Amino acid sequence: MNHEFAATICHSGFQSRSRRFLLFVAGILSVALSIRAEWQEFRGPFGNGHVSAPGETRPIGLPLEWSETNHIRWKTPIPFHGQSTPVILEGKVWVTTAAEEGNDLYVLGLDAESGKVVFNEKVFHTDKPEPLGNGKGMNCYATPTPVLEEGRLYVHFGSAFTACIDTKTGKILWKREDLRCRHYRGPSSSVVSFENLIILTFDGADLQYLVALDKKTGETVWNTKRSVAWNDENVPGPMARDGDLRKAHSTPLVVTVDGKPLLLSAGAKAAFGYNPRTGEELWTVRYPDFSTAPRPVFEKGLAYFVTGMSKAELLAVKTDGHGDITDTGIVWKSKNHTGRYASPIIVDGLIYTAADEAFLTCLEADSGKTVWSERIGGKFAASPIYADGRIYWFDRSGLTTVIQPGRELKVVATNKLDDEFMASPGVSGKALFLRTLTHLYRVEASASKPQ
Repeated sequence: MNHEFAATICHSGFQSRSRRFLLFVAGILSVALSIRAEWQEFRGPFGNGHVSAPGETRPIGLPLEWSETNHIRWKTPIPFHGQSTPVILEGKVWVTTAAEEGNDLYVLGLDAESGKVVFNEKVFHTDKPEPLGNGKGMNCYATPTPVLEEGRLYVHFGSAFTACIDTKTGKILWKREDLRCRHYRGPSSSVVSFENLIILTFDGADLQYLVALDKKTGETVWNTKRSVAWNDENVPGPMARDGDLRKAHSTPLVVTVDGKPLLLSAGAKAAFGYNPRTGEELWTVRYPDFSTAPRPVFEKGLAYFVTGMSKAELLAVKTDGHGDITDTGIVWKSKNHTGRYASPIIVDGLIYTAADEAFLTCLEADSGKTVWSERIGGKFAASPIYADGRIYWFDRSGLTTVIQPGRELKVVATNKLDDEFMASPGVSGKALFLRTLTHLYRVEASASKPQ
């Protein structure tokens, strides 16, 4: 046999085997990533509280039970006040926090393995922060959750300060201090990442708009005002006079409808569907409510919005309409113990909501029919997560109630920490990252004693 020909065949076979091996490795990595994605924004990789990708059923291994002395890998005190979700990537955990009166705003980075604080920087100072008023009991100056990407952290403190931070050097790459609105009771809406944009929501007492910034430069790409007829100029009382009836706190959600991206956003008096690339308003649905806080959820062409603090209705809305769809797009409404703060979650065609008056309610997502509604105790502000066939609920007493989703309420575990939950949780690998008012915890089944 010709030696050159034989060598060519051998080399070709080697290349073929190498390609097959690389494809095999890539497949394994793809499967691993589909099972677990890092927690890089509010409510996780899919924006809806689900830890795993849709259809993925393999177990993650999150802990079922814990306490202050059991299954705590580490517990680190977090200074000042903050309610932002911990975001996690590349072995680091990031949170925002702020001085109680709002004069100073901070960003903290922690080593995910040890809990050691490796970055602690004051990123903004003001001598005249906007007062929280009587909103101090439920809000603070560091409630919006950042977005974390490889090498970049996008932090947002409402109208006071927005910035992009290099996570390797700590350098501020760009910042914005000119995005105005009067939050009145503090900022709450978190950062949304979409393609080359970060999208911010400003539903204040004076101005109400969404703005998209270029991730690389921080420059404004689009700015869309809320198209709401307030009709509150002659409404008596301090809430109308001070602007409460125009405020909202919700974070938008980007979904795909008919192959196109759609930004779902709940504001005061109306919810909207926008084109996230241009900011164009595609449809609106009106309701007589204000100060909505939960993030929308989405499934099978329906968007689910909580209307706000006063009526607290849960609406199921068609997402393929145009213009004002109030009379044509609402599929069903429910007032049955709808949560005013914690976002709902959908699992296997059932939607769950936790009310601040201690009720947990399950409804059919397609019809709105109540499956069950039971008092479980506690008041809920943090949003739930779903993993390993379980839904985790975090209340303001520091209690986590773990349930098995289904047509009957089945509590499988309750776990108590020392302080209350206002921040929603983060997840990485087999670990929960839980933020109370005073500490950040890494909770993991393999851990025995807190470090």
